[in-house]
Amino acid sequence: MNRVSILGIEIDDLDLQEAVNRINGYIEKGQPSMVVTANPEMIMLAEADREFRECLQQARMVTADGIGLVIAAKILGTPLRQRVTGIDLVTALFENAENKKHRFYFVGARPGVAEKAAENIRNRYPGVTIAGLHHGYFEDDSHLISDIAEKKPDILLVALGMGRQEKWIKDRVQKTGVPVSIGVGGSFDVLAGEVKRAPVWMRKAGLEWLYRLIKQPSRFIRMLQLPRFLIAVAVSRIFSCRQ
Repeated sequence: MNRVSILGIEIDDLDLQEAVNRINGYIEKGQPSMVVTANPEMIMLAEADREFRECLQQARMVTADGIGLVIAAKILGTPLRQRVTGIDLVTALFENAENKKHRFYFVGARPGVAEKAAENIRNRYPGVTIAGLHHGYFEDDSHLISDIAEKKPDILLVALGMGRQEKWIKDRVQKTGVPVSIGVGGSFDVLAGEVKRAPVWMRKAGLEWLYRLIKQPSRFIRMLQLPRFLIAVAVSRIFSCRQ
């Protein structure tokens, strides 16, 4: 299993199909596994948040969601083969599930969004089973945890936002025995049709971040993490070369 270390976080060097194959393997083994689709903002958060850093370090698989990680790997001289985004991964898992008969459970987003996402998925992939769902606005999760344990999904998709979703999976969900749990950020909004993805040509050019910024100028402050991240990576490269 090839991995690239970026600021102390191990990123799996794989393509989309390999990621799906590994998840199939985790489900077959039945051992609870967390999958993280990481971006530069998450790596920088891990620098300041020890608990979140432990989540990333303990995850069974960490893919390069953000183009910044692909650039960082090149700076370090250990290029990654492919960017594997959260939305691309879950879409591939829905396609895969039609044959594998894997069961999903959705948690997160605003009330009504997960339901709309589930409706769209059922219409597009009739063979996919969504065993249960719940919005992300909860404080006492005891009933939710019990329902997840009772429904026994193969794959749990959690859209509670960066950091919170991974910590919740690690602290609460993995105890239920769900084979695979994935933090998916804003993917439910995309699946529900609430948010549009960038055109294909922009995705292939690594400009999806620019599309999001144009559509949501409020993301500008968050985007400042990208240059800070790349500078930190470059500095780490310089220091490693001197040793």
